[in-house]
Amino acid sequence: MAKPLSPEPKFFLRDDEYAKGLQYYSERWFAAAGAAKVAGEKSTDYLESATAAARIARDLPQVKLVFILREPVSRAYSNYLWSKMNGLEKEDFATALRLEDQRERELPERLKFTRPYSYFSRGLYADLLEPYFNRFVERQILVARFEDIVERPAALAETVQRFIGVTLRPGDAEGLGVINPSERDAEGLSDDVRRDLAARYAEPNRRLAALVGPSFQMWE
Repeated sequence: MAKPLSPEPKFFLRDDEYAKGLQYYSERWFAAAGAAKVAGEKSTDYLESATAAARIARDLPQVKLVFILREPVSRAYSNYLWSKMNGLEKEDFATALRLEDQRERELPERLKFTRPYSYFSRGLYADLLEPYFNRFVERQILVARFEDIVERPAALAETVQRFIGVTLRPGDAEGLGVINPSERDAEGLSDDVRRDLAARYAEPNRRLAALVGPSFQMWE
């Protein structure tokens, strides 16, 4: 994996980084790869960028892409808790959802890639995945569930290893689990807001199921 692990490369997302070219990308993030047959990186915001999809398709046409999706209501609230924990959010969750469109339009440049207030829109997975499915064949894309990191980590690790074509190592999933400290406040999501969000996501989730196919286990 790209080193250092933090910060994320975001090479195909950021105009200033992408302008430096693939040679820079290789030397900046993969200098320690040596003779490794498979190299990869993790930049969560690629999913949200059609520009990144086009750049990746142009420069790495044989790439394997792994997208890990969380149940969108839980993802939205976790995003809210992260923003609140980092001093970026002062509103209650219901108010923040109502303000989302306005805040996205008025987002300062310094928060362009953080997008701390995009609670609902980041869960519209079918819309976000479509640019990738339009540019890559299905065998190049693996869509998995975030919940499986906790519920079935060994099986998920094996699925990913098989997909990217590396030697299976049974112990690779040991120690995986919840790492987001904001989760301790998850019980604060009210039933009314949860039901409203679930209703808003119903149609987008149907489109997601149609896009990714039956191999992806949809959330209840």
